[in-house]
Amino acid sequence: MTAHLKQDEPDTANFLDTMKQGVLGKPVSRIEGLAKVTGTAPYAAEYPVENLAEGVLVTATIVRGEVVSIDKDAALAMPGVLAVIDDKCLTTRAAQGTANEAPQQNPRKVDYWGQPIAVIVAESFEQARDAAKHLSVEYREEEGAPLDPSAVEPEEQEDETVDQGDLAHAMARADHAADLEISTEGHASAAMEPHAAIAEWDGDKVTVYASLQMLNYNITELADSLGVDEDRVRLVSRYVGGGFGSKLGVSEEVVAAAIAARAVGRPVRVVMSRQQVFQCVMRRSETKQRLRLASDGEGRLDGFGHEALVSNLPEEDFAEPVLQSSHFLYGGKNRALKLEVARIHRMTAGSVRAPGEAVGMPALEVAMDVLAEKTGVDPVELRIRNIPDCNPEEDLPFSSHKLAECLQQGAEKFGWDAGARKPRQTRDGEWWVGTGMASAARVHNVGEARARVTLRPDGTAEVRTDMTDIGTGTYTIVAQMVGEMLGLGVDDVLVQLGDTDFPRGSGSGGSWGGASIGSAVYLACRALREKLAKKAGTEESDLALRNGAVEGGKSLADLLDGQELSEEGHYEPGEIADTHTASGFGAFFAQVRVNRFTGETRVDRMLGAFGFGRVLNAKTARSQCLGGITWSIGAALTEALHFDPRDGHLVNCDLAEYHVPVNRDVPEVEVLMVEERDPVASPIQAKGIGELGMCGGAGAIANAIYNACGARVLDFPMTPDRVLAAMPD
Repeated sequence: MTAHLKQDEPDTANFLDTMKQGVLGKPVSRIEGLAKVTGTAPYAAEYPVENLAEGVLVTATIVRGEVVSIDKDAALAMPGVLAVIDDKCLTTRAAQGTANEAPQQNPRKVDYWGQPIAVIVAESFEQARDAAKHLSVEYREEEGAPLDPSAVEPEEQEDETVDQGDLAHAMARADHAADLEISTEGHASAAMEPHAAIAEWDGDKVTVYASLQMLNYNITELADSLGVDEDRVRLVSRYVGGGFGSKLGVSEEVVAAAIAARAVGRPVRVVMSRQQVFQCVMRRSETKQRLRLASDGEGRLDGFGHEALVSNLPEEDFAEPVLQSSHFLYGGKNRALKLEVARIHRMTAGSVRAPGEAVGMPALEVAMDVLAEKTGVDPVELRIRNIPDCNPEEDLPFSSHKLAECLQQGAEKFGWDAGARKPRQTRDGEWWVGTGMASAARVHNVGEARARVTLRPDGTAEVRTDMTDIGTGTYTIVAQMVGEMLGLGVDDVLVQLGDTDFPRGSGSGGSWGGASIGSAVYLACRALREKLAKKAGTEESDLALRNGAVEGGKSLADLLDGQELSEEGHYEPGEIADTHTASGFGAFFAQVRVNRFTGETRVDRMLGAFGFGRVLNAKTARSQCLGGITWSIGAALTEALHFDPRDGHLVNCDLAEYHVPVNRDVPEVEVLMVEERDPVASPIQAKGIGELGMCGGAGAIANAIYNACGARVLDFPMTPDRVLAAMPD
């Protein structure tokens, strides 16, 4: 049976708060942790499939044009080579964007340097790699492919355009105004596990073991690429070594493995090299942004402007949603927001952790810091004064709003000095020391999700769903939800994830996974509780389950009496998404030191305070916040994709040259969770946290750099040369 809910109304019952097990929300360690640290958890390239052949991708060495010919015969004559495949379906450009786009099928067209154009299959990886390295490819190159976003006429994204009131007039009459241009460089997801897939066919059915985030969409994408029905495709992705958006859609290694395995008649594994991951898996777009803020004498906004230029390949739908939180975070009745896309020939731009807010929020928060200085209002107080009562553009109520509490509690915990703020007030030897802060916001979304929960005769439970765990803790929070609802310990719940033979979950992306799949599991457990209540002779609302038994009554095993009970929960977002603005909120506080001679910045400490509904697991939620803050440090100080302006190839295409923060870059970090119940967000009153932890954090570091040394750096990352150049004499 299926317990279905399409959420059109707020769920104010807070039913979970009446449960007796007391396991939900607790800092339970990951139930799959032991398998991971002992190396027994199989990742995409590690499934024990016999008779594997190895595939290596061949990538284009031109920016734009066509493949004229490939010397397959020479490659096939090399030792161990089984096939050279340049199938027209190999290029799945659009599948790297949003997860529900259909792949583009341009057989020999090349759109960017590094685009996969063929796969070579051999008996060993070394043989395939050698043949790929020596494969002779003839191109017809088109000259003049645009590479610089500033050099082309952009396309306006009309659905992002807002023009309310008269911003220009508001700026002219304002007591205080800020008008800034800020840029951010592109980012890579840089997940630890490279993209990999193993494919094997059994007749006309294919099973692909891959590293993917959204199996519910990925199965459709792969079926379309192969020209088969979905019931002929099975995807398995039980463990994912990080995705951060790069594995939302199927990318070339998945399609290549499936096509190659069909061609050679045996299983094929394709693993991208680290360089290939950087060169051909989607990037976060660079941005150029203009911020305009107009306020009265007390810092209350009358005018708000945010414009952004981003880039993508021609014909791609995705545009980095830079303005996403700007639409509702602060007030100001005179508003002008605009997003434009430049069509250039770099690899596909798509979702990287916290798309939009990760780069839009830091720019906005730097502008707010400039305004705070001009008005003489403490930066924390300035933000509190500008929290709107409702969405200022759509006049919708907020589902809940914890920004003020996060700002206040975070400031108190951090030891924020609300006095007069001037740069260069504290020096420690050759280091200037300063503090800064920023708000955080991340829109809340939920997705359709299904999960089946089975109570077995021995009183233990099993959950099945194709939902993935990309390192965020899905295995554990699902076990906690079942344990809480059915009165079981976490060890008594078997969680089976990442297989399209199971009911379709929401997938892991957009910070919607926990709330979405948690709601489906919740609904299945409510249905099971109804059956158990009948067996116990009571109402479901009065059924108290704890430690595998009805309180004061029978054990679950005795109650089941040898019977198995199974229910499927089916959750869908409903009309409530159109009647409220739902978001997580938070605040960042940072202390940095800046070397007065070299411009080097070191982050001494950071604190993040976040409100995101019900906390499902205090340990995994804190871990997500820590990860987000670490990403903020990278975005602020080190991370940038650099492209050769002559041919468009990515220069820093590995972890040696693309500088993510390492242990010594990450200081003491504190996380404060401002828990709440949001009845609009989901039936379990939870919202996403996976991305909120980095939405604005880089702005807090930028503001701290200014407070430390007086360098107002308007280009991210704030590398030492940029800090030195911005330092006052």
